[in-house]
Amino acid sequence: MLSGIHPILTGDLLAELDRLGHGDELVVADANFPSHRVAASASPVAVVDLPGLSSPSVVEAVRTVLPLDTYEVHSVLFMAAEDGDRPPVQQELLTAAEAPEDRVTALERFAFYERAARARLVIRTGEFRPYGNLLLRKGVVAPYSRGEAAG
Repeated sequence: MLSGIHPILTGDLLAELDRLGHGDELVVADANFPSHRVAASASPVAVVDLPGLSSPSVVEAVRTVLPLDTYEVHSVLFMAAEDGDRPPVQQELLTAAEAPEDRVTALERFAFYERAARARLVIRTGEFRPYGNLLLRKGVVAPYSRGEAAG
């Protein structure tokens, strides 16, 4: 356990997030998303399993250490619901991502799968609500500045 690190961020997940560079993409996937099939279609793609956790809670934790890209047009992409509505889980995901609306876009389901296949990391959650998937594009990490020491 580390001071100042969100408790959802396990050592394995932190290592995978650390391996991402500027412009790399990661997927936070719901329990029904074909995470391992998507990861197997590209190389190398890591899958980190976080069963029992909701997608929004994982996005919130990831965003404590991962800045969003500000160079590309969209840094947050979500899977569009087939009926065109935005289910509550998606609104929770977008709130957790803390991205300006102009940096967010929806992708049709199969287009989302294709984009996810190019991601460098898939985090599979225990989220059972449909359309609980989000793709994040990593931005540039700011220089380190010393904070408070662990208490």
